Amino acid sequence: MEGYAQAAAEVARRNFQQKLDFTSDSIDGLDDILVMVSESPELDLEFEVRLWGSYLGEVLRRRYAGTWEMTQYPGGGVAVPAVDVRGSRLFPLMKVYRRLTAGEEEDLRAFYAMVTERLGKPAQVN
Repeated sequence: MEGYAQAAAEVARRNFQQKLDFTSDSIDGLDDILVMVSESPELDLEFEVRLWGSYLGEVLRRRYAGTWEMTQYPGGGVAVPAVDVRGSRLFPLMKVYRRLTAGEEEDLRAFYAMVTERLGKPAQVN
């Protein structure tokens, strides 16, 4: 997942002139990119979800010293990548999927604010 996240940062810089640096501030740029991607007539939904969802997950994983795992999506019956943070499972790829398919009602800024409010302070980096 980290490799996809690094690729997302490179694609963002090269194709969208956005700096995705794995900080909270980069969520705004990611959401802007998803708006543009969702409007593309050549949208490869599976690839875009994997690319940008990995980036979102990696921002959260780094902020909270979480881990990537494959786990069953609630009610879905299929294993998907998730970020585990102190026992809480986050499904960033599913969030990006909803952002790309449902539009602005699935805004990443609001999602990120809700997650950071619930999870509290970031992990201490030594």
